[in-house]
Amino acid sequence: MSAALESFAPRRDEPIFGRLAIIGIGLIGSSIARAAKELNLAGRIVLSDRDEAVRLRARELDLGHEIAETAAEAVREADHIILCVPVGACGAVAAEIAASLKPGAILSDVGSVKNAVVEAVSPHVPDGVHLVPAHPVAGTENSGPDAGFPSLFLNRWCILTPPEGTDAAATAATRHFWEGMGALVEVMTAQHHDLVLAITSHLPHLIAYNIVGTAEDLEAVTQSEVIKFSAGGFRDFTRIAASDPTMWRDVFLHNKDAVLEMLGRFSEDLSILTRAIRFGDGETLHKHFTRTRAIRRGIIALGQEKPETEKLRKS
Repeated sequence: MSAALESFAPRRDEPIFGRLAIIGIGLIGSSIARAAKELNLAGRIVLSDRDEAVRLRARELDLGHEIAETAAEAVREADHIILCVPVGACGAVAAEIAASLKPGAILSDVGSVKNAVVEAVSPHVPDGVHLVPAHPVAGTENSGPDAGFPSLFLNRWCILTPPEGTDAAATAATRHFWEGMGALVEVMTAQHHDLVLAITSHLPHLIAYNIVGTAEDLEAVTQSEVIKFSAGGFRDFTRIAASDPTMWRDVFLHNKDAVLEMLGRFSEDLSILTRAIRFGDGETLHKHFTRTRAIRRGIIALGQEKPETEKLRKS
């Protein structure tokens, strides 16, 4: 175990769950598997993925104690099941595994949209099974089983959105699991989560995809010049725009209302800045830039600056 992981999230003497099932072995799924294994968060870790090549690679990487051929096989007798699949696939996977879920099991996910997940998964949750959706606000632009690392969640927020009436013990166990990986846990409603993430995550990704696409479409500037002379800001946009296209397609389609609301607000504010630039209103520009610096300082103060995660990964 790395020194950084041990200092932030010490290995447990006793696991939180006897059997953990992870469906989907991408960046998040493989990171959870690595962390849970190193930190003894589950007695037995079973993974599955619909892609045979991914399952084979997971075996080669020794990500879990068992790699199941199907999701239904993976969840049998599991105490905690985490769907690490695109948001749009959660409902179908829940339907596939429903008959194999044991009473008392906790079903969770990692999607960055929560209301749509609750609506899609809830109809398939058997009586006696507890639904506790989760969203670890962590990640990189990389994907696949090789991209994961156990310190991904250290000092990063994980938001739980249990539906009204969810068993308190199930929510507490899910909280303890994420805290065991070094995450900071917050509980809120699915609707509020989607509104918050629309402005802090979804809209920035949409803007990044758009800016990088605009740069590629420019006829007066060659692609080689865009790459060669990229300043820090544009490089940050390209990192974001390199994220998994399937995942982000589903995010925008399933959090449409909140994203459109935030996009409208953004467009209004952009119009104010456009007018200030057009008419040489330096005072408006300076006031706006001064005000927004406080957000950056707040992010750093809370330890949510990405380079810190990179340092932990390398340690």
